[in-house]
This record gives sequence, structure tokens and C-alpha cells, in this order.
Amino acid sequence: MINVDFIGLFLLLAGFVIGLGAVTVIDIHGFLGRKSQYWTEATTRTHKVTKPMIWAGIALAIIGGAIFFRNEQFAGISMYLTVIAGVLIVNGLFLSFSVSPYLLQKEKEGKSGELLPQSWQKKIMKSLIFSDLGWWGGLALVVYYLVLR
Repeated sequence: MINVDFIGLFLLLAGFVIGLGAVTVIDIHGFLGRKSQYWTEATTRTHKVTKPMIWAGIALAIIGGAIFFRNEQFAGISMYLTVIAGVLIVNGLFLSFSVSPYLLQKEKEGKSGELLPQSWQKKIMKSLIFSDLGWWGGLALVVYYLVLR
């Protein structure tokens, strides 16, 4: 019989692998796209794949975390991970429902290679920083918990 902790930890880590992997890919594309029409267009195309992968990663990490930390008091690392998940969700909503439609509209107009205005680039850069800090910070907390356990 499979241990419930094994399932929870597996789903939690699978969420990080999928979500953080997708975040890394889109962040690199976005960074390169700041000054390059080629990479701006590549970012628009790539985000169609990475966006659902990031949401799947968040979902798996939350489900896995709920299972793995089910017997823990809601304090310390489990609480921090919950807050991080909330920040990642809010950040993802901005990216999915503000940035993504903007990029798709530019693509529909045949302008997907145009560099984004500075106002959008600043918003996206802040969002990517939140995303990176959340994903990497969350992973570091899980590793810290496992080492102490």
C-alpha cells in the first residue's frame, strides 16, 4: 500500500517541477523579449504553453501540500507556503487575465513582434520577480522542512 505522505510529497514536488520549470522558460523568454522583436513574438507563442503548465503546477503543489502537511499545525512553514500560494495565485490572475489577453490581441492584430510599451514591461517585470521569489522561496521552504524532519 502506498503511503499517503509519499503521495502528498510526490504531488507537491511534481507541482514545483512543472510550475517552476514553466516559470523559468517564460521568464527567460520575457527577459530576452524586452529589447528584441524576435523574442517578444516567441514569448507570446510560448506563454500559450507555459500558462497552463504554471496553473497545473500551482494546483498540484497545493493539493500535494494539503496532503503532505495535513497533520501539521497551521503555523510556520505550512502557513508560509499557503501565503506564497496565495501570492502566486493573485500574480497568476494578473498575468492570465491582463497580460495574456493583451499579448493575444497584439498577435491577432499581427503585431506580436512589437516590443511592449515600458509601462507593460515594468508591470510584467514586477510580476516575474514575485513569481520567481514565490516559486524558489516555496521550494526552499519545502527542502528546509524535509531536512529538519
